[in-house]
Amino acid sequence: MSLLRALLVILVVCGSVGPAGAGDPLIVALGDSLTAGLGVGVDEAYPALLEARLRREGFHYRVVNAGVSGDTSAGGVRRIDWVLRLSPAIVIVALGANDGLRGQPPEALRDNLTRIVERARGGGAQVLLAGMRVPPNYGDQYARAFTAVFPTVAEATGVPLAPFLLEGVAGDARLNQPDGIHPNAEGQRRIADRLWPYLKPLLAK
Repeated sequence: MSLLRALLVILVVCGSVGPAGAGDPLIVALGDSLTAGLGVGVDEAYPALLEARLRREGFHYRVVNAGVSGDTSAGGVRRIDWVLRLSPAIVIVALGANDGLRGQPPEALRDNLTRIVERARGGGAQVLLAGMRVPPNYGDQYARAFTAVFPTVAEATGVPLAPFLLEGVAGDARLNQPDGIHPNAEGQRRIADRLWPYLKPLLAK
């Protein structure tokens, strides 16, 4: 991603911040199309749903959707410094699906996620890492190695892990769009509900 494109991404996500107080701390969801909410409305993507729940629960945060369709963990490495310019209190790192679909080496995914997490924490943000799984297209050995990356990174960096971003959503036709990959509005709601117990301990009222 060029620096210009990265800047445009940040400008877009800044503009997507909801009507919460301008001085409220930020949560940034750094991810791919699953985070961006490809195929659903902006208010139906899980970052917006998390912001709505935060308000209901009495937490004064704004949530920025920094999901970019097609992004990989390498793209996240290139974008993390731009994200940190927003001075987020919390960064949700939800990357890796496209690495797996492209058969990228699990070792590269591990190194990229580690860099993102360490850079975010070095910038003063707490981090919630969201795990991902892949179908066994590249064989069971690859699928196991891929899945193991996320707990390995979480343990090595000391950050909390939501084990699988699409828990209860992946493979359920009722919760996905016709492509079988991207969650529909109800699937996005399930993602927000699954993330909430992992996010809540990081919050300050």
